[in-house]
Amino acid sequence: MATLVAVSVGKPKNVPWQGRTTYTGVWKDPVSGPRMVRRLNIDGDGQGDLGGHGGEQRAVLVYQLDSYRHWQRELGRDDFTFGQFGENFTVDGLPDDEVCIGDRYRIGGAVFEVTQPRVTCYRVGMRMAEPRMAALLVAHRRPGFYFRVLEEGEVTAGDEIVKLGTGPEAMTVAEIDALLYLPGHARDQVERALRIPALSPGWQASMRALLDSPAGEGGSAGNPGLTGAAAPPPAWPGFRPLRVARVRDESSSIFSLTLAAQDGSPLPAGMPGQFLTVRMRPEPDGPPLIRTYSLSGRPGAAEYRISVKQEPHGAGSGYLRRHVREGDLLDVAAPRGTFVLGEGDSPVVLLSAGVGATPVMAMLYALADACGRREVWWLHVARDGESHPFAAESRALVGRLAGAHAYIAYSRPRESDRAGADYTGAGRLDAARIAALDLPPDADAYVCGPPAFMDDMAEALAAGGLAEDRIHRETFGALSSINPGVVGATARTPHPPAAPPGEPTGPSVSFARSGVSVPWHPAYGSLLELAEACDVPTRWSCRTGVCHTCETPVLTGGVGYAPEPVDEPAAGNALICCSQPRTDLVLDL
Repeated sequence: MATLVAVSVGKPKNVPWQGRTTYTGVWKDPVSGPRMVRRLNIDGDGQGDLGGHGGEQRAVLVYQLDSYRHWQRELGRDDFTFGQFGENFTVDGLPDDEVCIGDRYRIGGAVFEVTQPRVTCYRVGMRMAEPRMAALLVAHRRPGFYFRVLEEGEVTAGDEIVKLGTGPEAMTVAEIDALLYLPGHARDQVERALRIPALSPGWQASMRALLDSPAGEGGSAGNPGLTGAAAPPPAWPGFRPLRVARVRDESSSIFSLTLAAQDGSPLPAGMPGQFLTVRMRPEPDGPPLIRTYSLSGRPGAAEYRISVKQEPHGAGSGYLRRHVREGDLLDVAAPRGTFVLGEGDSPVVLLSAGVGATPVMAMLYALADACGRREVWWLHVARDGESHPFAAESRALVGRLAGAHAYIAYSRPRESDRAGADYTGAGRLDAARIAALDLPPDADAYVCGPPAFMDDMAEALAAGGLAEDRIHRETFGALSSINPGVVGATARTPHPPAAPPGEPTGPSVSFARSGVSVPWHPAYGSLLELAEACDVPTRWSCRTGVCHTCETPVLTGGVGYAPEPVDEPAAGNALICCSQPRTDLVLDL
């Protein structure tokens, strides 16, 4: 008979960590006497990051005495106390390789259902003073698991744990944890997992992503259960020289470059919405300028077209505008990016402002060339006709689509701009105008423009009935950070490290979206730590090669791992939390 050995609770608090402050509830302490277990929590307990912990599906975290003994042996430690692994219930029995998702138990006056394994993050490593802990829990197949509360009631340390039923499919916690995090992702096992109603919605979404993704050979597809579908591997490694075939103005501030292969052969097709990375050397012996520009031409054309907004003080756009002419060569990396037009028959909303029209222009070409019956909405915001890129070109493409609608908003139309011909309405697009368009709620929307515009439009689209997972955004420049639990961090302009650890001893590392190139030093430990030293916006959760939140495309160069990730990233990508550069490296970060 399994037994509840200890009940531990703790409120979230700010904890110093690596020069930062983290708000976390991972510190739990055992309590005596009965405790009321409620639908969302145990009285006196709390979680700091409700995006990854807590809530109805993760109300109570369970860990086992046998795993305590395992880690005492593995780590050579004897300082553990109950709640050491951030758990609420420490139990004798209920091992991860026997407990199944959907199993139901009565403990004291409450009834529980197993919903998912623990999702490990860096904070369990903080609590354990062992940075590798998130990866070790997965690799050793001892994650622990969460309960959902079916019937509220009091529990007390010493209560017997009575099994009431076994989950359908009898799939153990250890099995489903390995299915998501470890290599393999066997299709029949994924289908089996999706037949378990009790499996939490987040894990169901991960399993569906594994099922929907084409199987990759040799790990080329990465882990779509953690990252979503991976883009196809790039058409060529690193950079190759392409010839500038044409330079053309698109508006008062936007110009296009058409790029061709040196030998005149057709270039590999990019997907509608992808971008190119361009490497420029304003000074022959100086550091390179690396910038990304969206493809704005017809997908599948023999040549690429990129469109660039000339910023007043933009180093990259200024160099291209002032110095690049037809016949010049530019170093270009192959098309990349996951902001791509999805397949299917659902309606499509292409919504942009200013230079944000560039990636959705490629999507509009693809829709027009497909000659399908998809309903298409072309929505664009410009200041006036002079600043409106692709005006005649987009009108012609919309005219080829039987189910197309267009709304062009000029915020400050000139006297020469014609209402009803050049633009639809004066003023900006706002929630009221979006609502008046009566967009179909089953549409997929692709939004590109300044960050505030995308935020406003995403909110307006959601208010109009579009599901959040149907609203896709493209961000020019650095992506927004994902640093769970870190509080008080101030966004700074990326820069070389303010206090380098010593003379550089390694290859050059360039963060393409952030415009920073710096030499490597082993003291940084990982590419993630180097990026943090440069205030480059970063995305991470586990910091040990488990969660793939930090997965980043490698534009050129190679990395080595220490420690090795538990599952490989997609081909052409790297997990920067546990990797170091082997050669000069350019990251799409």
